[in-house]
Amino acid sequence: MSDPAFPEPRTQRPYLIGVAGGSNSGKTTIATRLSELIGGEHLSLIKLDSYYIERSDEPIEVRAAANYDHPDAFDWQLLNDHLAALSAGATVEVPIYDYAIHDRSDRCETVFASKVVVVEGILVLWEPQLRERFDLKIFVDTPPDLRIIRRLRRDVAERGRTPESILDQYLATVRPSHERFIEPSKRYADVIVPEGGLNRPALEVLLARVRELVNQR
Repeated sequence: MSDPAFPEPRTQRPYLIGVAGGSNSGKTTIATRLSELIGGEHLSLIKLDSYYIERSDEPIEVRAAANYDHPDAFDWQLLNDHLAALSAGATVEVPIYDYAIHDRSDRCETVFASKVVVVEGILVLWEPQLRERFDLKIFVDTPPDLRIIRRLRRDVAERGRTPESILDQYLATVRPSHERFIEPSKRYADVIVPEGGLNRPALEVLLARVRELVNQR
C-alpha cells in the first residue's frame, strides 16, 4: 500500500524532490544525507542559489544590497527548463554562483538525469510551475532563533562578513521575505521535517522511504 505522505513516482523519469525551508533551516543537511545514503551515482543535487539572476551589468554595491530572499532574485525559467530537460533524460549545465561578487561565475556544473534529482532552496515550493514538477515536496521547519544563529556562524566563517552586516540584512530582507513568501509555502509540502537534520527520527524515516523508491527504479 502506498503512503500518501510519500507519493509514488509518476513515471520512470528521475524522481524529483523539492526541499524548501527558511535560510539555514537544515535543507542542505537533509539533501547531503540523501546523497550520502543513495550514492552520488544515483542522486543529483541542484541548489536554488545557482539560479540567482545575472547581475553583471550592476555595480557591486547594488548587487550587495539586493534582496536575495525575494522571488524576483531567481531565474525561474532557467530552472524549470533544466528540470524539464532532466526529466527527459538530458544533461544540463547548472550555473555556479559566486557569493564574493554577488553574481554568477563564468563556470558551470554538469548535472545528469540520475534516478533522483533533489532541488534544494528557500523558495522551491513557492513557484507554482516548479512546485508541480516535484514528486515529493519537503519543508524543513526550524525556529527563527536557530536559523539566525546558524546564519551568523556560517557567514562569518565562510563568507567573511561581520555580525552587524548579517543582522542588518536579516532584519531588512531575510525575515520579511521569510514571513511573506517562504513560511506560507509550507502548506504545499507533503512532508514537514521539524528542525531539519537535528530531527534524526524524521530524517531516518525520510531517508528510508527515498532509498526504497530508488531501489524500485
